Amino acid sequence: MRNLLLFLFLAGSFSVAAQDAFYDPGTIHEIRIHFREHTWRHILDSLFKAAGDNGKLTGDVTIDGHFLPGAGIRYKGYSSYNENEIKNPFNIDLDYHIKNQNHLDHVKIKLSNVIHDPSFVREVLSYEIARNYLPSPEAGFANLYVNDTLIGLYTNVEAVDQKFLLKHWGNDQNSFFKGEPLKLQYPFGDNANLALTHGSDSGGYIPYYNMESAAGWNNLYNLISRLDMGADSAAGILNIDRALWMHAFNEALLNLDSYIGYSQNFYLYKDENGRFNPILWDLNMSFGSFRDSDGSTHFLGLTIPEAEKLDPLALMDFAVSPRPLMTKLFSNDTLRRMYYAHMRTIVEEQFRNGRYYARAKELQALIDNDVLNDSNRFYSYDDFHANLTGTVGGTGSMNEYPGIRELVEARMDYLDKLVGFTGQPVISEVTHFPDEPIKNENCWITASVQRSAKVLLGCRFSSGGTFSRISMADDGNHHDGEAGDGVFGARINTGGNTIQYYIYAENDQAGMFSPERAEFDFYTIQPMILPGEVVINEISPGSGEEAWIELLNTTTEPLKVTNMNLTNESSSQERWSLPDTLIFPKKYLLIYPSAISAREKSYAPLTLSPYGGSLVLSSAAGVILDSATYGPRIPGKSTGRYPNGYGPITYMIPTKGAFNTTGTTPRSGFILFPNPGREQTYIEFKKKAGAVMVTIFDSYGKTVLDNAYFYGPGEGEPVVQPLDISLLSSGLYLVRVNVDGETSHQKLIID
Repeated sequence: MRNLLLFLFLAGSFSVAAQDAFYDPGTIHEIRIHFREHTWRHILDSLFKAAGDNGKLTGDVTIDGHFLPGAGIRYKGYSSYNENEIKNPFNIDLDYHIKNQNHLDHVKIKLSNVIHDPSFVREVLSYEIARNYLPSPEAGFANLYVNDTLIGLYTNVEAVDQKFLLKHWGNDQNSFFKGEPLKLQYPFGDNANLALTHGSDSGGYIPYYNMESAAGWNNLYNLISRLDMGADSAAGILNIDRALWMHAFNEALLNLDSYIGYSQNFYLYKDENGRFNPILWDLNMSFGSFRDSDGSTHFLGLTIPEAEKLDPLALMDFAVSPRPLMTKLFSNDTLRRMYYAHMRTIVEEQFRNGRYYARAKELQALIDNDVLNDSNRFYSYDDFHANLTGTVGGTGSMNEYPGIRELVEARMDYLDKLVGFTGQPVISEVTHFPDEPIKNENCWITASVQRSAKVLLGCRFSSGGTFSRISMADDGNHHDGEAGDGVFGARINTGGNTIQYYIYAENDQAGMFSPERAEFDFYTIQPMILPGEVVINEISPGSGEEAWIELLNTTTEPLKVTNMNLTNESSSQERWSLPDTLIFPKKYLLIYPSAISAREKSYAPLTLSPYGGSLVLSSAAGVILDSATYGPRIPGKSTGRYPNGYGPITYMIPTKGAFNTTGTTPRSGFILFPNPGREQTYIEFKKKAGAVMVTIFDSYGKTVLDNAYFYGPGEGEPVVQPLDISLLSSGLYLVRVNVDGETSHQKLIID
């Protein structure tokens, strides 16, 4: 008896937590551009000044040895571009002349020149931190060569484009904008501040935002006008929690080259729920490298000490131009406390434990030699090391750049003293009852909460939905124990295939989430899986690596199949319990009945007989979820459901870990394989009542095989009948099959 090894194959699935290899900071990529024009630098300068984003020069690009001809190349940036500078930032469109040309599925390459960061790690480190709290680009490093000359070490930042939208929202066709004015006005300009200051026609806002989608100006104006009426009005068209996370990030890391500073460097994408989601962009001047902001009384620029003590609510008291995305939200007491709670989470998870500093040192060690070899860097090699802890610059034409560690420690010290930043409630013992609720029945969620005046339950019933909040009670009537015992409860109805929730509590001073990264993170309850939601979709019997079982999640939600049972009813009731495993929506789980790797430890006693058998999939409670009967193993064939996921079991061309595109058993007549054949061939047909007559004629019309076959009940089931042709000589034959009076013919070649 062979053991059954679990092997996960989430075909076509994605995970937002997975590291994209092209942006892994542990790999410093090599990007080479070749221009035919020797004056390429002058041409790029001229194009950038004359046409901006639309001025591209054609060049060939090689990325880690992968040649990509005919790319469109231009300079990018506002404060990071300088005419006649050797090390300018680049934007590369790989599909400029060749449609769909890409590298590792990436079409647009964005290279930042690290001009305002002596440490070289601000951008990569900041994006790594941000991705813990809201969808944000990935970033790594690349050495750039132009015409075989090293230009220098750049940060390689993932574009916020259609691929990014698909990864995080599953679609890319909705309204999509970048907060990027045609001409940045500072320190006295509205820019992309989302304020209702340019009239009641959407056309008045066109100079301040760049539309990245085919349409959507009316949608953007609707957001601006609803935001002007307040947080309650904006809630239906704005992902408010996402906006709070963006503000909390910008304030905690002092990323002022953002909405806080001059209202720019962010994206807005409207999801399938009709809400705009803010997206961070351009973090190369985070950690206090940029210190201009007309969102405080220091609107002509902040010193490093002033930046360290920048009030996260400064805009409530003064702003040269309006900032409704902050002021309208922070006017609500609960939203203001949520904002502080998010900021506190970033401080606790990234700063206070020293995680940011350890990671910054690690990144510097990875790029140390490349920084040393970058003769076009804007700061000395000594500055590179010194800026991790201490201030660099301040002499000559060089700006002052605060040391990352000294800035963070000073920022923490200031924030800890703010009213509302501490004194938050304590949330513990979050649980639900019953453990595996039945769909459309009641489920109780409870939590122990101390120092709280109000407790809310945020809940949604699909992973792509919006959270709604209801009050939790400590009255003894909500599965919460005794009244006044500090245990709060709420009742929900378990509709859908998943329940995602979080707890929020506040007092008159501060708020607290559990889990602390909510709404980006949450607790999950999976109602009891029903028959048809996870199915046995395809089976390849036999032994060794050619044998496997494919399960399919037919729902639109991830399903945990822990402790489900697979039973082999054909072999003494062998049973195997699935381990802690998740199958993503519409994706597949492959199970192999052999030890693919000696290092693997997930085994189970099941046998897939090459002569056929049957499998039963049941829940931990013993409810039968699906069953499948498979026929004898035939080379080049499997048995699976067609149509995919719900049809009857039939022989088919194997589609391991993929959509079953067709069943091979014909509705009428038969198929013959292999053809040409040798030694043995097979006929495949749908079972009907009565005998099946198979006759083979040689090229002279002489009968060389004449057999009758009889099968039991099960009309319509697929049948595969082997035919022994080992005694027949090479040549052309005619096969006749009569199934319940219906006769069909096919030619057979024996080689």
